[in-house]
Amino acid sequence: MSAILGVLLLLTAASGTAVVLVRDPSRQIFVLAANGIVLTILFTALQAPDVALSELAVGAVAVPLLFLVALMAVRTGHREENSGEGDAR
Repeated sequence: MSAILGVLLLLTAASGTAVVLVRDPSRQIFVLAANGIVLTILFTALQAPDVALSELAVGAVAVPLLFLVALMAVRTGHREENSGEGDAR
């Protein structure tokens, strides 16, 4: 069992590092969701099912979804500003 935990801890470190190193915001959201899934698997292996379910709901679904919606809203607002400026000229 300790070998599995070692692999999961390395995977957790790698996915956390990937979240920091990815520069594109849309890709970073998907890497953040993958990090949440890796943490869910780690918590399940550590026999903490309540924490694993919370991490799955919040870390792998809710937070990335909110970030994705916010990113799309910002990009849509930016496009509307640019198209509005072109019409005024």
